[in-house]
Amino acid sequence: MNAPIIDVQVTLSRWPFRRLPLDETPALVEALQSHGITQAWAGSFDALLHKDIASANARLVDECAKHGSGVLLPFGTVNPKLPDWEEDLRRCAEDYGMRGIRLHPNYHGYALDDPLFARLLQLATERKLIVQITTAMEDERMMHPLLQVKPVDVNPLVDLLPTVPGARIVLLNALRTVPAPILPKIIGAGEVYAEIASLEGVGGITNILQHMPAGRLLFGSHAPLFYLESALLKIKESPLTDEQLNGICRENAARVLAA
Repeated sequence: MNAPIIDVQVTLSRWPFRRLPLDETPALVEALQSHGITQAWAGSFDALLHKDIASANARLVDECAKHGSGVLLPFGTVNPKLPDWEEDLRRCAEDYGMRGIRLHPNYHGYALDDPLFARLLQLATERKLIVQITTAMEDERMMHPLLQVKPVDVNPLVDLLPTVPGARIVLLNALRTVPAPILPKIIGAGEVYAEIASLEGVGGITNILQHMPAGRLLFGSHAPLFYLESALLKIKESPLTDEQLNGICRENAARVLAA
C-alpha cells in the first residue's frame, strides 16, 4: 500500500492497566508516519476513567499540537452522565475546533437508548461533529477482573438515527462485537461507518464486505493498544480492487471528514 492512509482510531496517554510500546506520542507518530499514515484521529485513554473530562480534552489538544507533526487530529470525549457535559461539547467544537468526538458509553454508564445520548447526538450533529462510538476497548478475556466492561449494544441506533438527520457515526471495534448478519441493519439506519481494527481471521475484510458496502468501511488500527502492523496486514492480505483499497484506506474517511 503506497498511497497515504487515514487512521480513524489511535489513542494517546496511558492505558490504565499496563504500559504499551507506543504510548509516548512522538514514538506513535513516528510509527504512523513510517507506515504512510498521514492523518490519525486521536482520542485519549484518560477519557475512560477520569472524571475531569475538560482537562483530559485539553491535554489531548495540547499533545496533538506539540507532538502530532500535523498527523494527529484530536477527537475529544463527552460524558453525558457528568455535570456540564454540554459545555465540554461546546469546547470541543468552538474552543478547540475539533472535527469529531469519541464516546465510551460502556465505561461511562449509559446505553444508546438513553435520552441523554439522543440529545448528545443531536447537539453534536448540529455542530457538524463526527461521533465515534467505541463499542469495546479490548477483548473480554484481557480485562482486569475488577473492571469487566460489556460491549456497547448498537441496536438502538436503528430507531434513533432516522430522528437525527445528518448524523455521522463511526463505530470503533464493532466488527468483533456486532454480529455480521446484523451489520446491514445498523449500517443502513443512517450514515454509519465501521473500521477494521477488530477484524479477525484470514480474509477478514473480504468476508465483512459480504455484509456491508466498501464505502462504509474505514482503516483503523486501535494503536497503541493493538499493533499497528496488524491493521496494515489486514489490508495487504485482502484481495481488494484499487477502488476498494483507496476507499478503505483514505477516501471514505476523507469524505466523512469533509461532510
